[in-house]
Amino acid sequence: MKKVDKDVNDGQLSRTPPAYLGRQAKVVWRRLVPFLEENTPVKRIDSGLVEQYASQYEIYRNAYKHIQENGEVQAIYKTLQDQTGKKIGRDFVGYKRNPMTQIYDSAVKNLTKLGAELGLSPKSRSDLLNLNLDDHKDERSISDRMKEFLGG
Repeated sequence: MKKVDKDVNDGQLSRTPPAYLGRQAKVVWRRLVPFLEENTPVKRIDSGLVEQYASQYEIYRNAYKHIQENGEVQAIYKTLQDQTGKKIGRDFVGYKRNPMTQIYDSAVKNLTKLGAELGLSPKSRSDLLNLNLDDHKDERSISDRMKEFLGG
């Protein structure tokens, strides 16, 4: 009998990253899963978030490497030609932003958002801990709390 997806691996995240992730994303997965299991209430259902975090980290690293190699901006030149079409020089026109800076910026924002959802910042870990403590304070049954929440 095949297990329901949520019950595979006893409902825990796999320590082995998905095969289709890139090299850097796999490294992040292998480091992240043990940390999450130790410090947050993460389950197998959260594997999509972990996968997104790992892949965004790889995009962030690749974009940063490209920016390091090519700079944040790139010079723009206009080629000057004579009446026969022969190139006789070039004029500096200005700079344009390296498109990788936008990819980098987007990846950083996504990492911050996903990291908060996974409890990877001090504030989000504190919030998760407080939620967990609050859950244990209320001894009423879930159905009693739901009735109260729904106004019943």
